[in-house]
Formats: sequence, structure tokens, C-alpha cells
Amino acid sequence: MKRIILFLFAICLMLPAVAQNNKALEKALKKEYKVKMKEFKKEGWKIFGSTRSLDVALLQHYQKLAKDGEYNYEIVGNCSRFKSKNLGHQACINNACNIYAQKAKRKVQGDIVSDIAGNGDDASGEFDHFYAAYESKVQKEINGELEETFSVIKDNKDGTYEMQTFFIVSESAATRARIRAYENAAKESGAAQKYAQKVREFVSKGFNPQGESTED
Repeated sequence: MKRIILFLFAICLMLPAVAQNNKALEKALKKEYKVKMKEFKKEGWKIFGSTRSLDVALLQHYQKLAKDGEYNYEIVGNCSRFKSKNLGHQACINNACNIYAQKAKRKVQGDIVSDIAGNGDDASGEFDHFYAAYESKVQKEINGELEETFSVIKDNKDGTYEMQTFFIVSESAATRARIRAYENAAKESGAAQKYAQKVREFVSKGFNPQGESTED
């Protein structure tokens, strides 16, 4: 009973800090929203493929990005100088997947080099094929885990357009995608199989495509 009382007391002490953090986050998001909307309007971006206004789409995007209890990250796919809007949109999706895959590869490559090589095992050459295969597999697997929130388009006034497509990916979904990619890529790499436990740990680490590690 004493433990329960202490636990409830600890929660009561934490609540003001949580509320303060939520208010700070809400304030920061409002500021970010205003800056982004000003940028969109100044540069001539308009909502694409949605009946919602750009204001509402951006607000909902930020709300999902800040969803409580989840690590959510933003990825933006860019494409330019296209004439077909549908093809341009697909190019933006491919660009977002490629961005994530490249960063995921660099992250696991850095961990492998610093840890395995740091322990005296010269395996740098052995992993070259794995890195390329892993990047390719991540690009394929992450495609199904990205949640598209909205796209904006800009007319270049010369018969071509530019587009930005905004996505949100949750860390839990992204981790599943990376593990699937690793399992498929490892089949093609003796080095990945040799150091399977270590490499799987690296792949499973929290990873923020915006560049910040979420490792505990």
C-alpha cells in the first residue's frame, strides 16, 4: 500500500512538468506553423490533391507530428521541373523514401565502423555490399510506412511545376521497416551474417531521419 501511495505521489509531482512541456511544445508549434505558412504564401505554394485548405492541412500535419506517446518524424519529398502532376507526385514519394534510406544506411554504417572496427575487427571491406543492399531494401520497405499528410505545388510559369510532399513516419513503423530490410539484405552479405547480432542491434536503434538519435 505504501508503494502505491508513493507511486501516485510521484505521478502528481510529474504532472505540472508534463503540462508545462506540452504548453511549450504547443507554443513552439504555433510559431513554426506561422513561419511555414508565411513561407508557403511568399513562395507561391498551393495545396495539391486535397479539398482542405493549406492552413488546415499544415495544422493537422503538426498535430500528428506532435502526437503524444509516439516518436513521429517529418520527411519531405521534393521534385521539380515536371509537367505531369501525377508523375511529379510519385517522384516526391520516391525522393522521400530515398532520403530516409540514405540516412538509415549512413547511420548503420557509422555504428558498424565505430563499434566493430573499433574493437579491432577489420571488416570495412566486407560490409560494402551490405550497405548498398541495405539502402535499397530500406527504400522499398519504408514506402509502405510513410503517412502522407499533404502536398504543395508551385507553378513555374513555363509549363513545369515544383512539388513538396510531406510525410510522417513513426519510429515503431520505421524500425519494423529497417528490420525487414536488414533481414533481406543480410542474405546477400556474409559480413552481416557473421556479425548478425551486432548489426541487428544497430538497425533496431531509434533513428530520426532529421538527424537526431533516439537511442536510450
